[in-house]
Amino acid sequence: MPPAEALPNAPEFTVSELSSALKRTVEDQFGHVRVRGEITGFRGPHSSGHCYFALKDESAKIEAVIWKGVHGRMRFKPQEGLEVIATGKLTTYPNSSKYQIVIEALEPAGIGALMALMEERKRKLGAEGLFDPARKQLLPWLPEVIGVVTSPTGAVIRDILHRLEDRFPRRVLVWPVKVQGEGSAEQVAAAIRGFNDLPEDGPIPRPDVLIVARGGGSLEDLWSFNEEIVVRAAAESMIPLISAVGHETDVTLIDFAADKRAPTPTAAAEMAVPVRSELMQEVASLARRVSVCWQRGQESRRNELRAAARALPGASELLAIPQQRLDAASASLPRALKTNTHVHFRQFAAASAKLTLRVLHGQISQA
Repeated sequence: MPPAEALPNAPEFTVSELSSALKRTVEDQFGHVRVRGEITGFRGPHSSGHCYFALKDESAKIEAVIWKGVHGRMRFKPQEGLEVIATGKLTTYPNSSKYQIVIEALEPAGIGALMALMEERKRKLGAEGLFDPARKQLLPWLPEVIGVVTSPTGAVIRDILHRLEDRFPRRVLVWPVKVQGEGSAEQVAAAIRGFNDLPEDGPIPRPDVLIVARGGGSLEDLWSFNEEIVVRAAAESMIPLISAVGHETDVTLIDFAADKRAPTPTAAAEMAVPVRSELMQEVASLARRVSVCWQRGQESRRNELRAAARALPGASELLAIPQQRLDAASASLPRALKTNTHVHFRQFAAASAKLTLRVLHGQISQA
């Protein structure tokens, strides 16, 4: 017998009435729930700002939605393929006769989920060459201006300033940012790009080196420095960049994109500048070495000159033969003068004998 005949007095529902009744039943029965599953079908926020995706496990799937206002306040954002624990209200969507969870809070399902996402992102960015050692820049030996991207109220900036003051005081420009929570990754990336956009000779000096710093914390606390926007900004920086996020055992993706990784913010300050006192000692030591080398060089040349002087003959030896010749010439000079005088006298006498008065008169008469 047909069901309609079996239940002749059954009430009739419109589709809307039935959907509303189901909606009330689902919401009253479950209310707020916590659901663990893997995010699938997430393609980023819709143009309206709402997020639509699904949560799945090995054998089932449930649709999920995050409203725009809730998404904006979330510290941890949904990511495709990430296993999460979603807290929200179970409801139905009458237009397509399906139920869904309206998520109000989202958290990773353990540290393993975050580590898996981090490794996947590391492989993706590494394949693009963002971590290539050939991209690394050398740090300036003694920068004039140091740019620091960190929270202005934490202990990190104080540690950096104190360490710089102890080692080698330099001018420091601080770009204040949030280092945790909603919008922190965008602020850090904007600060890195902002420092790079400063003109060389502008009213605000362009830093010679950048330090991106944050204190220690859990993987969730440091997650902003694993975001793609921060990693890409660090890789694109034309100013050498030191990453100093967390403690020595903490590793974030910005560490691989930075030109240098420091285990702590204090160590970053030590990398940025040398020790002034040690530098002065080194300069003094070099000055002493230069002086000693100059003195040794002068002494060596002096010894060479003395050796050369000993090898040369003395002035008396050089002048002995010429002196002997002079003595011989001076000894024979009187006799030679006398002989020369006699010779010329004889020639004069012979000539004068031919010049008598008679001869002269005869020549005059003949002339």
